[in-house]
Amino acid sequence: MSRKDYLFTSESVSEGHPDKVCDRISDEIVDLVYREVRKVKPEDAKRYAKVAVSDPWKVRVACETLATTNRVVIAGEVRVPHTLLKKDKEGNVLLDKAGQPVINPSKFKSAARKAIKAIGYEQAGFHWKTAKIDVLLHGQSPDIG
Repeated sequence: MSRKDYLFTSESVSEGHPDKVCDRISDEIVDLVYREVRKVKPEDAKRYAKVAVSDPWKVRVACETLATTNRVVIAGEVRVPHTLLKKDKEGNVLLDKAGQPVINPSKFKSAARKAIKAIGYEQAGFHWKTAKIDVLLHGQSPDIG
């Protein structure tokens, strides 16, 4: 095939582009999970062993981030420490219909806001304080990884 038979294109995005913003938010999510797993106490590791990780080598974060006008969506599947899971009043981890632990979105939302603020977004249309953040993360299937 000669050069005239095809078209070569590439894309490069700069600071402030939504792709860069999403990458920064995703990085902050991964950092959050590793910060939290380091906080797990041995007694909690034992209590939550069936539904949460306490070993950094067993953490899994497969998430995608999407950003648009004043909105961020974080979606995917994770294997995280118990501190990032929803619990009942007795401290038991809540499970969904598939038997997977239910993710507590609050710390993930805070991590996203932290990333948006660090980038410097404080304007109408995209502000770290007012952006609507949807966390659509769920527990990763034990059949994976």
